[in-house]
Amino acid sequence: MRKFKIILEMIKFEHTVFALPFAFLGAVLSSLLISGNWPTVHHWIWITLAMVGARSAAMSLNRVIDANIDKKNPRTAARAIPAGLLSRLETGLFIFVSFLLLFFAAYQLNMLAVYLLPIAVFFLVIYSYTKRFTYLCHIVLGITIGIAPLGGWVGATGTLTWEAMLLFVGVAFWTAGFDVIYATQDAEYDRDVGLHSIPSRFGISNALWIAKVFHLVSFVAMLALFFATPLGLIFLLGVLIAGGIMMYEHSLVSPSDLSKVNVAFFTMNGIISIVMLIFTIGDLLL
Repeated sequence: MRKFKIILEMIKFEHTVFALPFAFLGAVLSSLLISGNWPTVHHWIWITLAMVGARSAAMSLNRVIDANIDKKNPRTAARAIPAGLLSRLETGLFIFVSFLLLFFAAYQLNMLAVYLLPIAVFFLVIYSYTKRFTYLCHIVLGITIGIAPLGGWVGATGTLTWEAMLLFVGVAFWTAGFDVIYATQDAEYDRDVGLHSIPSRFGISNALWIAKVFHLVSFVAMLALFFATPLGLIFLLGVLIAGGIMMYEHSLVSPSDLSKVNVAFFTMNGIISIVMLIFTIGDLLL
């Protein structure tokens, strides 16, 4: 149990709040648009377990792959593997079990979820390597997290429509934007050791502007979803609130003051995902 607690801390299990609400949003929206019904208890359970498996596997892989990098970075040297609290073998076992959970959950949902699973696994694995060769690693992370609402959409109905792609774009660029903000903490270190990121490539000031552009694209995609579906004014209000939170998020950080990066990264974005889910369900109910 002590090791398991260390693993949960290592993978920042609480950060599941970023993607899980959007997976639920995809499931709810696709069910009501396509079948006119709400997702069943079966759908809720297996979509949740698939998400837990996917994120646990991805984050654990990231920690194993980046262990040597983390050990040399003062900000990350205390993480479980470089600090000797967990071995690579123990983490590898957890990764294996997490992938098994993801595969089994997809099989319990429908065959389209199973057929598309290799694409999801590819991005779950490749993301951790991208910072070694491209500053577009933030986009790759965005695609990886953007698969969450697509997974919910496919898992609930066994379909994939162009409306789902609008949701995917919205989540992908939202994620890429806040990941750029988070990466400003390591801009100098990444530049010194040859790792790639938008802050290390373009500087912190330009990176924060790029993050704003990413979030603008995300906002426009969510707004387009309002016009492309029967979603009403309550959903629109949720989109506007999310847009306002993103603006506030950017007000918390500046090139000369990155002390509130963690607030901007975790607190604000956790609120955004929950707001979008609540206002979508509220709209569909009322």
